[in-house]
Amino acid sequence: MKQKQKRPPLPSWRETFRCNGALLALLFQRCPTFLWSKTVWNVWNAIYPYFTIYVSALLLDEIAGRRDPQRLVLLALLELGVSAGGALLSAFITKWRNVASGTVNHQVRRLYSKKLMDLDYVSVEDPAVQQKLAAIERDSGGGMGIWNAGWAWDRFLTGAASVCGGVALTVSLFARQVPEGAGALAVLNHPAVLALAAALMLAVTVLSPMMNNRAGRYFAEGADEESETEGIRREYYRLSTEPKNGADIRLYRQDAVMDRLLGRKDFIYGSRGKYAKLAWGPMGALTAGSAALSVAFTALAYGFVALKALGGAFGAGAVTQYIASLTKLSGGMSSLFRSLGEFRNNTPYAKQILEFLSLPDKMESGSREVRGLAPGAEVEFRDVSFRYPGAEQYALRCLNLKFRAGDRIAVVGENGSGKTTFIKLLCRLYDPTEGRILLNGVDIREYRHGEYLQLFSVVFQDFSLLALPLGENVAAAREYDAPRAEDCLRRAGFGPRLESLPRGLETPVYQAVDPSGVEFSGGEAQKIALARALYKNAPVMVLDEPTAALDPLAEAEVYENFNNLVAGKTAVYISHRLSSCRFCGDILVFRRGELVQRGAHEALVGQDGPYRDLWDAQAQYYRAEPG
Repeated sequence: MKQKQKRPPLPSWRETFRCNGALLALLFQRCPTFLWSKTVWNVWNAIYPYFTIYVSALLLDEIAGRRDPQRLVLLALLELGVSAGGALLSAFITKWRNVASGTVNHQVRRLYSKKLMDLDYVSVEDPAVQQKLAAIERDSGGGMGIWNAGWAWDRFLTGAASVCGGVALTVSLFARQVPEGAGALAVLNHPAVLALAAALMLAVTVLSPMMNNRAGRYFAEGADEESETEGIRREYYRLSTEPKNGADIRLYRQDAVMDRLLGRKDFIYGSRGKYAKLAWGPMGALTAGSAALSVAFTALAYGFVALKALGGAFGAGAVTQYIASLTKLSGGMSSLFRSLGEFRNNTPYAKQILEFLSLPDKMESGSREVRGLAPGAEVEFRDVSFRYPGAEQYALRCLNLKFRAGDRIAVVGENGSGKTTFIKLLCRLYDPTEGRILLNGVDIREYRHGEYLQLFSVVFQDFSLLALPLGENVAAAREYDAPRAEDCLRRAGFGPRLESLPRGLETPVYQAVDPSGVEFSGGEAQKIALARALYKNAPVMVLDEPTAALDPLAEAEVYENFNNLVAGKTAVYISHRLSSCRFCGDILVFRRGELVQRGAHEALVGQDGPYRDLWDAQAQYYRAEPG
């Protein structure tokens, strides 16, 4: 027999207010005008109808009573003024709120982006952190987290303001007496009857949103399964909207695979899925019950007011006032209680966001000043080992090596041998799990982190260009030295392509922002990335497979200009093509996370070992076939 899944416990109210309050504080910090405009908008829209209800009741009473012409004109003008003035003020507040809301989505995304930039790079790469962020993105797409906290805040404000206004206009309903001559209806004056009527209306008003909140909790309980579905949907959207995926999708009919996944009837949103079963069962019953109770309240309110009016407690104007006010009061209380339930259902999502934003930055910045990399400066890896978070095996083990400023070093080895990990440790994107990295005998953790990073110009294989003008991409800045940027592009081999661009350095890269942008090829983009590294002009140049996307002629051009590219700098060159290692006087050979060989090309190729094995494996493809 299949064991029934245990429902997660409801969060406490203390935790509910703490977590959602923290999200609202973040929203206020990032978008204060938006939250203020929302607050004013909700309060005004909740209390404004009461003004028209009250004035309309006075006008109707006067029409049904004395019909004083002067008072009728005064009340009519007052009604007109309230309606016109209220409409103008509503339009102004609505415009204010709409304008203020324009940047909210951007600010929320900036919040997550800034956290990622502040985190240690090794934490950003941690699969657990990536999964947490992906879950936040999926849940945000479904309206949970920060968004739901904001919407619940809307309902809370609306409900609270409506309750205040409703109480002010309905309290006299229970105080106004039915004349003693009204016969049996005089019983409506008895305190017990008044208390019973108020209790019944309050009970119905409270029970309706409680049932609605309980129905909504089924969605919160299915959050994990829903997140998985949303993940598949987002992947489907990514595949279908990115042009670079178009060929694969069509050739392998990946769209059909995704359609089969999303079209299953037993999927969470399918006709036989979890929510369909709940809709026919408890969730549907709770929702229907909530709606029925709303109708029951209307019947109670109308009945009580009608009986008191029939008994002579008040006239026609007051009837309209009390009916409208009670309806608004009930709606306000429902909104108030519903908002509390939404805050509670939103708490697991809020906790997830707060946990992500509170992830610690473990990589400390020292206080020593970094004064460039003087000639003869020495870098040393002393017993350095590194293991990725959650991994059992070391990516790099017991690495010991030294090199000096000005050296040209090639790093080679099979995939997964530790080459890129070595580079990221050198650049202090990672800190060693064990051992130390020294610059002139000082642990690099003692230097100011930001200053230390400025020592390196790096071209990684997975580099990133922005959809901004070409010159800004090269300089990585809005303001830049145009002749210098152009020189760097030419040195990187981009000169002929630059001359073919009518807008030159102002040419937009890619079309994500500007439709007139240029979609550069992989090799062209790699040259731009190389030019960016040259523009930075850091004392250490790190090139990770800088010719991987280039054709043979362009690759040969880079090799010919290699000395010019790294003139006066320390150069670290990662490559799978061993023929390119001849340009470096010192070659480091990595294997399974360890440095297993070191030396010049001629020396290494002349001895047995991994380097010669790699050389022979590649050289066979360039040897002429026997005739």
